[in-house]
Amino acid sequence: MYNANKVIPGIIIFILFFTIPIWLNFGRLEAIPKPELPKKEKKCIESKEYMRAYHMKLLDDWRKKAIRENKYIYTASDGKKYFISLQRTCFKCHNDTEKFCDKCHNFVITHPDCWDCHIAPEVAKKWQ
Repeated sequence: MYNANKVIPGIIIFILFFTIPIWLNFGRLEAIPKPELPKKEKKCIESKEYMRAYHMKLLDDWRKKAIRENKYIYTASDGKKYFISLQRTCFKCHNDTEKFCDKCHNFVITHPDCWDCHIAPEVAKKWQ
């Protein structure tokens, strides 16, 4: 090889650079938190799997429909109709943000902007 004294160290540096995240997180295995589901076994507006994967998309779609299109009725996949409202629909069952929302959002370091407009259920209880 003509440039072996440059190529081999370059490859080693390249491999080390791209494996840094593995080495920095080595041994830091953390279990995915389980949010506390409501005590009452009420059916959510969609399936549990759907809500885990797409709840933020659903809430974003709700916001667009309610604010921009002035539509306030959501038809679920089973045909049942729900009022489009985080506070009137979702918080009926999921009324403790610390035990439900914050567990997963803190784990993935996500800070949703729900509370910029909506009042958290715990705060609403204090005001009543």
